[in-house]
Amino acid sequence: MLIDPSCPAPGRWVLYPGGPEIDAKWYYALPALIAIGQCRHHHRPTWNPIARLLRNAAREKTLQVLEQIQPSNGGFLEATPLTSFVTMSLAGSGLADHPVARKGVEFIQASVRADGSWPIDTHLATWVTTLSVNALGEALPDEDRAPIRQWLLAQQYREVHPFTDAAPGGWSWTPLPGGVPDADDTPGALLALKQLGDIDDTTRDAARAGCVWLLDLQNRDGGIPTFCRGWTNLPFDRSSPDLTAHTLRAWLAWRDELPELADRIDAAIHAAARFLAQSEGAGLDGWAPLWFGNQHEPHEINWTYGTAKVLLALNEPEQQALPGGALRVTRAKNALLEMQHETGAWSGFKGGEPSIEETALALEALAGVSENDEDAQAKLEAARNRATLWLIEQVESGAWTEPSPIGFYFAKLWYFEKLYPMIATVGALSRMQPAPKS
Repeated sequence: MLIDPSCPAPGRWVLYPGGPEIDAKWYYALPALIAIGQCRHHHRPTWNPIARLLRNAAREKTLQVLEQIQPSNGGFLEATPLTSFVTMSLAGSGLADHPVARKGVEFIQASVRADGSWPIDTHLATWVTTLSVNALGEALPDEDRAPIRQWLLAQQYREVHPFTDAAPGGWSWTPLPGGVPDADDTPGALLALKQLGDIDDTTRDAARAGCVWLLDLQNRDGGIPTFCRGWTNLPFDRSSPDLTAHTLRAWLAWRDELPELADRIDAAIHAAARFLAQSEGAGLDGWAPLWFGNQHEPHEINWTYGTAKVLLALNEPEQQALPGGALRVTRAKNALLEMQHETGAWSGFKGGEPSIEETALALEALAGVSENDEDAQAKLEAARNRATLWLIEQVESGAWTEPSPIGFYFAKLWYFEKLYPMIATVGALSRMQPAPKS
């Protein structure tokens, strides 16, 4: 890999000398690619003398790029696996004393847990905060709303991202310097800001920037990718049903507050709905998410997670009015009911080991569904009641604090988040509470 960091075009890196450009959105892979290139050149240099000279000349250039894109705390993407890989590659190439390697070691040392283990990501503070706000809903105390709102507003990226060239307006999963804006945390923050209420010009401006960021991110197929608009060939530019559904909910929440964006949002919603209609799995499987999975499913897909997220998005009067909207709600509901255990719980697929997270996600999505047919409504209510009782039993026994590894990271690394089961349970049981009588 021969890269010229002096390229004048913003957000571009140029293969050196005179080679093709690399878009800044490939930042997510760039640290690993440079590290691999350094290691390969050190251990298996090319036999071609001209190529060897070029690579030797470019070696320092690529290290300069790596140093430029390393966050201030040393952690690439705030991730232990990626940072460790880069650090080990440099050390194995005789570069253990290079500033990037030293900062990588400092990051690894600083992020070790008390028990000697490491997290995949340092922490998910922004992500779990927005999930918590949205799960609590109206139960969130009034005195907590203003501080949370102020903190969330402070986490929004207000300038072009220095590493990815991402436009202002998005949110990352973490407030730490290695985070980058993405299309799951941005909708989550937008929904949380709307839920927190007391909307003023500052909040509205932030929401406008976030909605525009997502509008500009939408792929040609109508779906929403994770980090960057692209050709949907790689994980970070591939359209995903769960991200698309999350974005739909955010756009719908803010549409009326942002009339100047209404036409763009309406067009984007129609395109996203078409994507969801086309991305449904075969039979009754439902929709497959991108960054969540189930390691026991034959293809590691978490059908419950993806289908629940799509059902939450489409089960709104405005969304059901879209072409095929009501049909997709029915199919998502049927897919979830088909996967439910007799105990009332859910796994990520039919017949799998149930978990708190998957059961709560399915119940939350089904809580807002209603049927015109009495028999179908009775079946739905019975399924929800079984799930509610199962979750209550887990709360009363204390088992609801035990997370399951449903998070799916690069390179098939699985992770769990200790707050996921509690957040999901609160969200589901809150939606199952009877509406207060007027």
